[in-house]
Amino acid sequence: MLEGNRVSRISVRGFAVASATAVTAVGSVVGVASGSVAQNNNDAETTAADTTLLADIPAGQQAQVQTASLTQQADAQAIAADAGAKKDAEAAARKAAAETAIAKKAAAEKAAKEAKERAETKAAASRDDVRDSSSFPTQSSYTVAQIQAMARQMVGGGQFQCFSNIVDHESSWNYKAVNASSGAYGLFQALPGSKMSSVGADWQTNPATQIKWGLNYMNSRYGSPCQAWSFWQANHWY
Repeated sequence: MLEGNRVSRISVRGFAVASATAVTAVGSVVGVASGSVAQNNNDAETTAADTTLLADIPAGQQAQVQTASLTQQADAQAIAADAGAKKDAEAAARKAAAETAIAKKAAAEKAAKEAKERAETKAAASRDDVRDSSSFPTQSSYTVAQIQAMARQMVGGGQFQCFSNIVDHESSWNYKAVNASSGAYGLFQALPGSKMSSVGADWQTNPATQIKWGLNYMNSRYGSPCQAWSFWQANHWY
């Protein structure tokens, strides 16, 4: 089998490779363990033309070829490792993003709950501070300042300005104001004025009674004085 320092070309198909690794050089460089036996001479003849054996490489260049083969294998392994690391990093990023989204949602829900509780507490406190119309002593007449002071105590701070805006436009705080053409009456120009009797028989002479009626009307029809004022601004009536 030996011819000088060279080994005859034979096929490596079906051989047990014991010591060298396949690499690409000019053709396919295949390391074959010494003592290998060919199983098919026809295959050997077919593949020999396209196959360069490691033993065919001059002894001085075999180390370079083997080094190149190992480098290629190392590069392939590094690429595979990078791809695996990238996949793991993407999975970790998705998990972290999901956890962050869940935490943000929980924080938002907690903040909304706390805000609702604060609003309810504030509303309850405001209701406690609001006085009923019956708590004001009746008088023969009232000034605008007195009527506004009543309204502040009955309406509550958060809605008073909107409430006041409507009264400004409807009657300029004149609790005896009468519309000459329609007969609308009082602070809110109720039509007919007698509908205010639902909260007190003294609706014609007591601004506190009128304020109670007006506040009830705004809350029941629009939800609040400020919503009533928004409607008034759009339509110039409420």
